[in-house]
Amino acid sequence: MTDFRDPGDRDPAMPRKGAARTAKLASLPLGIAGRAVGGWGKRLAGQSAEQVSATLSAKAAEQLFEVLGTLKGGAMKFGQALSVFEAAVPDDMAKPYREALTKLQAAAPPMSARQTHRVLAEQLGRTWSSRFASFDDEPAAAASIGQVHRAVWHDGREVAVKVQYPGADEALRSDLRQLQRFSRLFQAFVPGTEVKPLLAELAERMNEELDYQAEAQHQRAFAKAFEGDPGILVPHVVASAPKVVVTEWVTGTPLSKVIADGDRETRNLAGRLLAEFHYSAPERVHLLHSDPHPGNFMITDDDRLCVIDFGGVARLPDGIPRHLGEMTRLALDGESAGLMRLLRENRFIRPESDLTADEVLAYLAPFTEPLAEPTFHFTRRWMQKQAGRVGDSRGNDFRVGRSLNLPPEYLMIHRVTAGSTGILCQLDAAIPARGIVERWQPGFAA
Repeated sequence: MTDFRDPGDRDPAMPRKGAARTAKLASLPLGIAGRAVGGWGKRLAGQSAEQVSATLSAKAAEQLFEVLGTLKGGAMKFGQALSVFEAAVPDDMAKPYREALTKLQAAAPPMSARQTHRVLAEQLGRTWSSRFASFDDEPAAAASIGQVHRAVWHDGREVAVKVQYPGADEALRSDLRQLQRFSRLFQAFVPGTEVKPLLAELAERMNEELDYQAEAQHQRAFAKAFEGDPGILVPHVVASAPKVVVTEWVTGTPLSKVIADGDRETRNLAGRLLAEFHYSAPERVHLLHSDPHPGNFMITDDDRLCVIDFGGVARLPDGIPRHLGEMTRLALDGESAGLMRLLRENRFIRPESDLTADEVLAYLAPFTEPLAEPTFHFTRRWMQKQAGRVGDSRGNDFRVGRSLNLPPEYLMIHRVTAGSTGILCQLDAAIPARGIVERWQPGFAA
């Protein structure tokens, strides 16, 4: 039997040394700046601004995918987090980033079979292969800190085996430190979204992401809570170790494919089920799936939403706070005084702030538009309008947004809701959002 611990085997696909990874990340701002200078030269040579802009965007997106995808780790995790906000980018700039970031959701250079076998031997024991009737060495999918193999468990069940990349912990920490240095650069990719706190949150939660046993516990809790649900499927966990997790294999259509070319019925189905999963989980599991990007969802042949990857969750022992539902209802109904009172009581507005109730209502009310009618059509145009409104530094909404305070305990809820909304807009889905929120969001219907 091959000695899978052979120290001579090294996986070249994942640079592990800090200097090498830093150099790759540093190439992003340098490359983009260099192309911008070259673009001015082309403008002077007679090319139109539109031609130059399109060329620069395509090349920048190509480099973004190449660097983040090759590095995996925190860089790829950041790219996946950015991808759900792609719908906010104006259409004339979005296409190359859409294509590049969609690739990041499901693609990365794989590690070698020998490297994979060595991790399996370390985590499941030297006789790991006896636990499987068969094991496909070719990865079926790649994630930010691991890759997934298709296999058959010894009892005949088809399973997905997620194996963590060696050195993922070191790479994750290095990437996130470097990416925080370049947060202003990445801000341009997602107007209206705060990149710096997103990176800070990813850094804070990375230890959970690296612990596959904790992920397995989360997935078991979700699978138990959604057992028998007609619309949501969470695969059962078969076995787990700190760097390997084995779950039931599920076949379905990835949400990225539905976004790319799904028909109207499938788009609406996917959007409705995604919203129901997002809003119902805090009450049903007291946990919130906190990694909303299309690579973590599939539509099965029997029209269920399959949810995978539970490495990051927010613990909500009391469910979603009731006052968030109350604030949403007040904003929807135009009750500026009551809204202002609740915001101040819950530290969303600092005591010394000079914001007026009408200013705050004008800022928040448009976000409640999806709840004004029984059915709302989530579109990229709507997302772009909201992002443009709050991201325009010349407008009053920009000033109000910068003056509001988001208490740390609400950061995850806010990001996951924004990310899920981004996916709904990518899906171009028309869904009964109001009914879903009325059923599952405490404080909204009262």
